[in-house]
Amino acid sequence: MNNLYDFDEIRNLTIGTVESVSPTEIKVMLETNAPQNVAINTGVPTHFPKINGYVLIPNEQGALVAVIHWIGIQHSNYPKRKGFKDFDLIDLPFPLRKMSLTPLGVLRKKKDNNFEIERGVYSFPSVGDNVILPTDRQLTAIVENPDGKFEIGRAPIASNSPIKVNPDKLFGRHLAVLGNTGSGKSCSVAGMIRWSLQEAEKNKTKEQLNARFIILDPNGEYFDAFNDLGDKKVRKLTVKLDETDSDFEQLKIPAWMWNSQEWINFSQAAPGAQRPLLLQSLLDLKKGSQLSSSNLVRLQSFLKSSKNTLTTFLTSLPTTTSYGPFMGMIGILENISSDLDFHTDLIPAEQVQLSTDYTTANQTFKAILQSRVWESNGRSGYNSFSHQDISNMISQMDNVLANVENTQVEKGDVNPDTPLHFELDDLIPYLEQLAQNQGGNILQFVQMLSLRMRFLFADERLNGVVQPKEDISLVDWLNLYIGSNNAENGQITLIDLSLIPSDIIHIVVAVLSRLTFEAIQRFRKVYKKELPTTIVLEEAHTFLREFSFNNSNICLETFERIAREGRKFGLSMVLSSQRPSELSQTVLSQCNTFLLHRIVNDKDQDLVKRLVPDSLSGLLKELPILPSRKAILVGWAFPIPVLVEMRFLEKEHQPRSNDPDFWKVWIGELEREVDWDKIADDWQGKNRKEIIESEQEKQDIEVEEEEQTNLEPEDNNEKDNSDVDLPF
Repeated sequence: MNNLYDFDEIRNLTIGTVESVSPTEIKVMLETNAPQNVAINTGVPTHFPKINGYVLIPNEQGALVAVIHWIGIQHSNYPKRKGFKDFDLIDLPFPLRKMSLTPLGVLRKKKDNNFEIERGVYSFPSVGDNVILPTDRQLTAIVENPDGKFEIGRAPIASNSPIKVNPDKLFGRHLAVLGNTGSGKSCSVAGMIRWSLQEAEKNKTKEQLNARFIILDPNGEYFDAFNDLGDKKVRKLTVKLDETDSDFEQLKIPAWMWNSQEWINFSQAAPGAQRPLLLQSLLDLKKGSQLSSSNLVRLQSFLKSSKNTLTTFLTSLPTTTSYGPFMGMIGILENISSDLDFHTDLIPAEQVQLSTDYTTANQTFKAILQSRVWESNGRSGYNSFSHQDISNMISQMDNVLANVENTQVEKGDVNPDTPLHFELDDLIPYLEQLAQNQGGNILQFVQMLSLRMRFLFADERLNGVVQPKEDISLVDWLNLYIGSNNAENGQITLIDLSLIPSDIIHIVVAVLSRLTFEAIQRFRKVYKKELPTTIVLEEAHTFLREFSFNNSNICLETFERIAREGRKFGLSMVLSSQRPSELSQTVLSQCNTFLLHRIVNDKDQDLVKRLVPDSLSGLLKELPILPSRKAILVGWAFPIPVLVEMRFLEKEHQPRSNDPDFWKVWIGELEREVDWDKIADDWQGKNRKEIIESEQEKQDIEVEEEEQTNLEPEDNNEKDNSDVDLPF
């Protein structure tokens, strides 16, 4: 205590004494002469007492910092003042002011006579200890972050002192920005990204900042928020419905980049027959992608599926080689025979040995079939096939497959999750062919699966994303979406998901997040260093529901994995949500910093209170009445919980989430042209190019009519003047 205060200073600043102490609450009785509205003890006029204000309780370590969460008047005995003859007064009830405090940390004095705060309480005060007001310099030290790099706002309860945070703590661990709609969440997220990059720009040691923010924006709010930073710093990607749009690039998430779980959720493949065949199709097509020719991919897929079918039936026959009725397989064998003729054209001319082996296999297959044909009285059919017959067919296919696989390039193990390119158009036909070769009713079940997939891929908005006209390699995708050291790559990647169909958007978000996580994970594996990257998810409650159904599960699983493991590899999350009670508890529990805007819903308030320490319950009671731009910052990024007024963000830098102007539209101050034809055409899938051409034709006609109208009065005037009798 002697290192921090002298006794004269304590006497001048004392406003009360400790009445009771518990680990979460300290009750204080204010002195009768303590300030009642404005305190000038510290030399600077300060409002006192006030909710969420700070007081100090000196101890042997420095001073305990506490925040006021309750102020009231209780009728008690008149206090006995030392040095005054109050003992002979009539003991009547007297209104004494009292307040309750929440301990936050310890304020210490450094060697340079400055102060620093340390979170946590090592020594609680005792009953009777003095409670004093902090000076202006001490108040600034309480809310000042010594590690802060950039300012996010000011503290109204601490003389408007600046609130600075360290990006290592703010973005280094997961951050949750929570609050009702209209409370300022989006502006806070956009502001923190902007302010951090602006400060980094002032301190950069190289020409280009090596920062990475990936914003997943389901409502298209952020699309114009960073326009002033330029194209080299901001990448914009969305679904392009018109090739003339040059403000952004086409969002590309090719289907060959998806893993097996994402395919299952996308197609809703049933676990019985559909799912194994779908995974087998993906595996075959990705293995075939290592071949030197796309025709060889088809040929290898056909041979493997046919061989698998024959092997399956062979294992179901009796072990005796003399017989084994194969009457139910006649149709399948005939289909394979005709397909062997069809696939002959896929063999490249330069593959002489492959062509010879294939011709031999085809002839052998047909010879075995022909050897079992019988004819009688104008009727024909097949006798039973033996094990030896089917084994010979499989052996011939193995010879051809061995020749095909000799053209493969060694690229390590391949599984359905490996991001290897394959033609999406090959998937459904190959899947149906694989099911047909299985026989039975399997084809019927697979046709239902393929019909769903065809329906989804027929959507123009989705087709351009999963099967872009101009394909992209994995390297180019990583450079574009995550960024490289190239100056042409942006620091912010804005991904507008507003045009993605609602039943697919969860898959798109899951794929984007998983690819980012695995890329960052492999970066550390290769380079033994982390690559700091932040992924921002707006409307997080839509994608990370605690109880989700169908394809939204895959999105939740991906982010729960990022929440648990992402920090180890340098990938952090910024979640923005207006319904924290609907968010996954696993994800929220991994967030270390919370920026809490106005929260009115009782369930949301209860959840937030469970996420933060019990000692802050008093501060959080202010959540329902927080005005816009006001928020409570609590967690790892700041030494103590603090009420912060966020910096003002210029209107042109704000996300597009303003309230609609009903009144100005009603009275006609703001124009709103209503043309439902355009909406209906877009809704019904009419080609946007046709719409634009139609609009252009209408404009041309209007221009021609206007020009004709302007010419008609002149022509009429000339005609009229010619018929007028002049006075001379």
